[in-house]
Amino acid sequence: MDVVIGPLDLPAHVDEALAVQAAAFGLGPEEVAVRRQIVRRHMEYPGARAFGATCQGKLVGFVYGMPNSRSHWWSTIVEPYLRANDNVFWLDDSFVITELHVHPRHQNRGIGRRLITTITDTAAEPRSILSAIDTDSPARGLYRSLGYVDLARRVHFPSAPKPYAVMGAPLPLRRKEQRVP
Repeated sequence: MDVVIGPLDLPAHVDEALAVQAAAFGLGPEEVAVRRQIVRRHMEYPGARAFGATCQGKLVGFVYGMPNSRSHWWSTIVEPYLRANDNVFWLDDSFVITELHVHPRHQNRGIGRRLITTITDTAAEPRSILSAIDTDSPARGLYRSLGYVDLARRVHFPSAPKPYAVMGAPLPLRRKEQRVP
């Protein structure tokens, strides 16, 4: 089945996107309700944009992000961790990947890679930053394969039970090497 990647009007499709995130991330109804408000607020920020992956007209993955600002909540949380590692400059002139999720039934098919490279290819900033749960996971493996490196680890967000890692990569992101037959 073909998956189509394209711009996504995230505020209009927030419930579909959050259903994908809930399935991928194991979120309950209360957490989805909180995230609905966060997504809507984020999409009002200057330069915020989203892309979706659809299969037979159904949303199976999405990514959204925006040019980073030190005034954003996320930046205020990660700044001390980045400063401690001499990486605070990554907060400036960076495009932040706020969320990237693919429904579990559609994972391991390159959809996440296509989503993140599509959104970062549209960025004017010279680098990208993101946070991911600080564990050896397929998501962190994907980010590393694209050129992201750890900038800070064991980052604690309020109300998040697990620590996160902040990762950064120069843009454009690294592409898979093409093998010549």
